[in-house]
Amino acid sequence: MTGNDIQTTAPATTPTVLLRSDGEVDEETMAYARTKIDAIVARPGLPAVTGEVRITKAVAHHAERPWSATATLHVGRRDVFVHAEEASGHALVDQLQDRLRRQTDKAARSGHNGHRAATPPWRGGTGTPLPSKSDGRTADVHPA
Repeated sequence: MTGNDIQTTAPATTPTVLLRSDGEVDEETMAYARTKIDAIVARPGLPAVTGEVRITKAVAHHAERPWSATATLHVGRRDVFVHAEEASGHALVDQLQDRLRRQTDKAARSGHNGHRAATPPWRGGTGTPLPSKSDGRTADVHPA
């Protein structure tokens, strides 16, 4: 079983995603995967993307779907995990691309874009009593 580590050739402004292979993965499939992954992570409007994609070809020839891929990406503050299995290398990369695009879009939309819940009153949010203007005490005075 051989292992190859290949850095993606994304533009300098785009963080990199490590592309790895295990088993007898041919260079054509790796190059095809590299272009598809670069197309996903280099899209405009997407937060910083880092992580790793691993493509594996099983040694057993009797396996129904010997090709598998696992991607672990960090999209902004979100983690994206994608797994795909197929019978051929190109079909695997296409399926991986579809799933990665869908999950990275979902992570980018659900990121911390100001859609956070309000701070609860017991943590100093807007529900805390304000000081009274007359005597300097708080607005909700409880009798002792």
